[in-house]
Amino acid sequence: MTSPESRADRFTRELSELKISDPSAGRSQLWLRGGLALMVIGPVLAIVAYFMSHGTSSALEQRDAVIIALIGISLAVVGSAVFLRYSLTDFLRFWLARQAFDLNNLTSQLSPTEKILVSKDVHDDSAKHAVAPR
Repeated sequence: MTSPESRADRFTRELSELKISDPSAGRSQLWLRGGLALMVIGPVLAIVAYFMSHGTSSALEQRDAVIIALIGISLAVVGSAVFLRYSLTDFLRFWLARQAFDLNNLTSQLSPTEKILVSKDVHDDSAKHAVAPR
């Protein structure tokens, strides 16, 4: 008699069977770090431009500093969007896998009679929303 695998081991095995990438590795981590770097570089560039514009009385250099500050702010906005996109993608990917696992676990605990009732309810629900042929 073999010992049953733990719930975490089974979840890890089923996650690998679904071919869902591990959120801790891959290209998404690179984009996440890149977005974080842009979020830091943007305000630093804007602060440098502020001091650059106040360090001179030349209008041409001050206008250059304004452009550099706008580039810094743009980098911060783009970095925030990239960081948010990839952090939410990793979280939602794992959350969806977890929901699928929990749903599978819930249906495996149902009795055969309950499974038939759930299956019948799903089929009845889909028949109500089916489009009639033309």
